[in-house]
Formats: sequence, structure tokens, C-alpha cells
Amino acid sequence: MSSSAYDPGKAGAKMDFKDAMSYGDYLHLEPITTAQHPLSDAHDEMLFIIQHQTSELWMKLAIHELASAREQMNAGNMPHAFKMLTRVARIFEQLNGAWDVLRTMTPSEYTQFRDSLGPSSGFQSWQYRMIEFVLGNRNPNMLKSHAHDPDVTVLLEAELKRPSFYDDAITLLYRTLDGEGAAPPPPQLEAPHEANEDIRNHWKVVYENVADYWELYELAEKLVDLEDYFRRWRFNHVTTVERVIGFKRGTGGTPGVSYLKKMLDVQLFPELWHVRGDL
Repeated sequence: MSSSAYDPGKAGAKMDFKDAMSYGDYLHLEPITTAQHPLSDAHDEMLFIIQHQTSELWMKLAIHELASAREQMNAGNMPHAFKMLTRVARIFEQLNGAWDVLRTMTPSEYTQFRDSLGPSSGFQSWQYRMIEFVLGNRNPNMLKSHAHDPDVTVLLEAELKRPSFYDDAITLLYRTLDGEGAAPPPPQLEAPHEANEDIRNHWKVVYENVADYWELYELAEKLVDLEDYFRRWRFNHVTTVERVIGFKRGTGGTPGVSYLKKMLDVQLFPELWHVRGDL
């Protein structure tokens, strides 16, 4: 070893971790970096696995942030809720970037290992389903693909039994504008949220009186920002799938691109988008 080579230890960096926690220890990197098990010899299967594994990690963080944001909003700690909602939007920005990497895989490369997936599909991601349920896009039929996992089913069913994040935001909207005894439209616990004219009119009051209802105005814009990135993620998903498999059926049996395009029409917070045309 050259005596002139830079030695971080001499500058104070800890170099011996025999009896101390290392970077890998803290992050439990060994089980994470050894959790990739391609079922074929195709070079691109590793890309496919890592892209989806990292997406699931980002979704785990999104669920963590949404749960805390809902708790903070319901407790009246709006600045904390806003910070977390901003983070969720940026998580989906990060997830959008992942599609750019996956799109470097060509149809010919994907077909080399596609059969190895069997009937597994991103459609079965319970964490993605949880994000949709939390935000208000609720369809109990989607529970069927998770019935094989009782623990996951319990978590998803529990979310369906409580108001969504958007339902809680609407309750806050009505109580602020109409008083503590205000009765907003009842939440749609086991169905997608449908546009409601009265809710739209309440948001219109906020947008026309920003100085008087600044926190509600900021909440509305944080939700729009989140859905903006979420829609981009869906669009990039469609584009990537169409680019790689065309209009074939998905491995999980869905119609593939046609199903994903249908999802592009879903609005999580419809009143916040429709009210823009009223201003």
C-alpha cells in the first residue's frame, strides 16, 4: 500500500467495525441486496426485479407518510401534515423516474424472462392498493387478489372501514366553513369517491377567499400536487407497458394497456379539479 495514498482513518474516520454498528448493519443491507433471485438467465430480469423492489420500498414510505399526515391533519397540526404531503408527492416523482430506467428494456429482452413471472403482476401490489384506499379510490373487489394473505387482507379491510384521507379533509373543510356541527356528505367507505357539487361549492369558497382560509387553500393545493404526480406515475406506467408488451394481456390476467388507460380517468379529488373551471 502506497504511503502517499489517502487514509481516511488518519483524518478521524472510523475504520474498524468489529465491535461497532456499521452502515450495512444499520440498514440491514445484506438481506436487501441478496433478495434478488432471477428465475432465468436473462440479463434484464435483474433490472425488472430491482425496479419493482425499490418501488415497493418507496410505496412503504408513502404509506408511512400518509398515515402520519392524516393523523397530524386530524389533530390540527397542519404545517406538519403539509410537510408530509409534499414528501409523498416527491416520492411519486421518484417513482416516475424509475419508469425511465425500466424503459431501457426492449420487448425482445422482456420476452426472454416474462414466462418466469407466472401469474404474478404489479396489479397484486397490496401497498399500491393501500395507497389508493387511503386516498379514496376504493373498490372492495380488489381485495380478492390479496385473499391468500390474511394479514394483508386485514390491513386493507381496516382501511376500507374508516374514512379516507380525502374524507377527513372534507370534514375539516365543512367544520371550518360551517362550524363544528357541520355535516359533510357521508364518506363512501367501500366505493370510489364520486364528485359532489356541494363539496365543490365549499372548495370554491376557499379558493375565492384565500386570505380567510389559507390553511384549507394550502391543503387543497398539496392534494392537487400529490394527485398530479400520482397521475404522471399512472401515465408513465401505461407508456412503459405499451412500449414493452404492446397490447398483450398482463401476466396477472388483466387486459394490460387497456386496463391501465381506464385507470387514467380516475380522479382522486375530483372537486379540487372541477372547481378550477368555476373561478
